[in-house]
Amino acid sequence: MLSNKQVVLKNYIQGCPKESDFELRTTPLSTEIPHNGSKNAVLLKNLYLACDPYVCHLLRPRTKSLFVFSLVVPGSVVRGYGVGKVIKSSYDGVKEGDYVWGITGWENYSWNFDPQKLLNKIHNYTQLPLSYYAGILGMPGIAAYVGWNEICSPKRGESVYVSSAAGGVGHLVGQFAKMMGCYVVGSTSTNEKVDLLKTKLGFDDAFNYKEGDLRSNLKRYFPKGIDIYFDNVGGQMLEEVLLQMNIHGRIAVSGSISQYNLIGPSEGVRNMFSLIEKRLTMRGFVELDHKQTIPKYVDWVIKMLEEKKVIYVEDVSVGLESAASAFVGIFQGHNIGKQIVVVAED
Repeated sequence: MLSNKQVVLKNYIQGCPKESDFELRTTPLSTEIPHNGSKNAVLLKNLYLACDPYVCHLLRPRTKSLFVFSLVVPGSVVRGYGVGKVIKSSYDGVKEGDYVWGITGWENYSWNFDPQKLLNKIHNYTQLPLSYYAGILGMPGIAAYVGWNEICSPKRGESVYVSSAAGGVGHLVGQFAKMMGCYVVGSTSTNEKVDLLKTKLGFDDAFNYKEGDLRSNLKRYFPKGIDIYFDNVGGQMLEEVLLQMNIHGRIAVSGSISQYNLIGPSEGVRNMFSLIEKRLTMRGFVELDHKQTIPKYVDWVIKMLEEKKVIYVEDVSVGLESAASAFVGIFQGHNIGKQIVVVAED
């Protein structure tokens, strides 16, 4: 038996998540493969957890989820993307000692009974930190790559706007756009992050969306309009950007963090006639639909990291005790880059 510390949902989230919505508990965990999962059972030692904004959707009372894993109910362990080491397996796809990334529990150890669907074996383990598979080498990186290359259909010289540009996805999209020769501006929530985007990550410019009028800022930084908008925010920001888009512009809808914590229905987006008037393409996407892209992307981005052509920024919290605080903080703009939690060192 193992002693298993867990982060448990105490109450369904109402509005913005609070640390009091979660609690820690420790329970015993058997290492014996259960009979009901004998052919596809994997026991993981969790090493790193990703704090992803979409997780809040799984922590509210809903009848169903379109995500591949189930909703979380009060009293159960929070689940999301993470990185782990296999310590026992009856699944042919992985063996003891392998590293994987995918869906796991916010706990020291997790049983996974659908590994073919929920886990990805780490084949090309390099000198890069394993925590990168909770970020740039995992779901956020794939989302950035797919959204940019397949949804945005970019062309050299185009004008690109990235919202939430200092977050786990946004700070990668901006760099991918610069590598293609685009003019890139990002918005973020603090002047410290603005400086990071301009001085370290190579954005052409950036602004604090909390300062000044959004319409004025967009007109200032995009006097000839916006060709591509990589949307991580939604709501009123999307409303305004629609008015500033150029003809045949593209909008990749990666997230809508402004809407995640509203009590009641989401806000309606106005200015939708711009889609017709300007012949815009706006498309939502999730990385789950592009698993075939993972090997190609991982090989490419590892090379870019090793050649220092891409810079990855992590915001690290240590210990399961810090998980709730780290998760709540991403909705308050506390993180710079991808927020992860270190559960254990390998």
